[in-house]
Amino acid sequence: MRSVGEAQPAGGQVPAAEVTARRFRVASPATWVILLGGLAALSFVAAIPLTLMAHQLFNGLVALVIGVPCAGVGVLAARRQPCNPIGWLLLVIAAGLFLSTDGSDYAFLGYRLGHHLRLGPVGLALGQLWGPSLVLLFVVILLFPDGRLPSAFWRRALWVYCAIYVVLLVATAAATAGALVAHPIRVDSSGGLSAVDNSAGWYKAVQAPAIIMLIVLSLCFIGRQALSWRRSSSDRRQQLKWLASGGAFTLLCAGLSGSLGSSGITLLNVVGAFAWFGWAALPVSIGVAILRYRLYDIDRIISRTLAYAIVTGLLVGVYAGLVLLATQALPVSLSTPVAVACATLVAAALFNPLRRRVQRLVDRRFNRARYDADKTVAVFAARLQDALDLDAVQNDLASVVHQALEPAHVSVWINQRG
Repeated sequence: MRSVGEAQPAGGQVPAAEVTARRFRVASPATWVILLGGLAALSFVAAIPLTLMAHQLFNGLVALVIGVPCAGVGVLAARRQPCNPIGWLLLVIAAGLFLSTDGSDYAFLGYRLGHHLRLGPVGLALGQLWGPSLVLLFVVILLFPDGRLPSAFWRRALWVYCAIYVVLLVATAAATAGALVAHPIRVDSSGGLSAVDNSAGWYKAVQAPAIIMLIVLSLCFIGRQALSWRRSSSDRRQQLKWLASGGAFTLLCAGLSGSLGSSGITLLNVVGAFAWFGWAALPVSIGVAILRYRLYDIDRIISRTLAYAIVTGLLVGVYAGLVLLATQALPVSLSTPVAVACATLVAAALFNPLRRRVQRLVDRRFNRARYDADKTVAVFAARLQDALDLDAVQNDLASVVHQALEPAHVSVWINQRG
């Protein structure tokens, strides 16, 4: 910055060195948002026709469901909190997912469907970005919610994670280059390199321990957030609840999508395939928590989700048990349509009573404030039936409102008619 007493150049001309410095000055956060967001948007637009031409509709839908929330939350977070790296990481994840989908579909068109495409090797290289992009979600978990780490220990852990990540990227790039040099180039049914997707030799020897170490560190990142929840309060605790709910659902879906097969059309394979959509829960919950939108609703969302999940599981068990009992175990077995109809009626009759009981049990643990408030109001309603003194009712009402809702001020207005 030029001082006040510094001589200005004659004629108002700016020195050449200063012009060069301005040209190479780091772009503003808004510029980077436009660049990364534009890259994600262009790659997403390109993925639509490529997915349709390659007949890879399901893979395109998975990229859409996961990538669009990452891109949307990344743009909002990067614009509102440019110093928070979480928004930038989410933008990189979205761009990586869409570019990987573009590359895989392009390679499938060139190597499996016989189209003469000159950039087939580039498509195969881009197709390897899917896994590395998803792995960055665990870095987002560690940095949640403000992008700062509380101690040097976690900063070192992040550096170790990044080092292993870079080693894995370099190994994948080397394996990809080796597979592209080999002839013929083998491409699997999803447009990926068979030599990389089904690792062997030196690449498997590097990939397996690297993935194991990344998984261990990712679990440590999750544990760090679990420990910080116990020491947090107010908005921070609500933010961590959003992260925990989205992360738990994502981990469940990740386990299902990774363990259940994807070949053939069976119930387990369909569940494993659609579990990929559950990865979107993490960026959505992170976006809500970072932007602090309606954080107070998380307790109700958690309690309702758990209650309906438990009720659904119980009713499915009752339904299956009744059908099995009616068709197999009884001496006089009923026909299958009759058994199914009877089991459906019983399950429908049990739904509301079971839901109310389970909801009360879940609220006691996960939505304690609302449970206590409802209980307080119910006790007050019972006392009100026998109350005769108007002043006592007024004071009791104000006390109950303070206890249940905790308002800043309470006024009771009574219309007294002569």
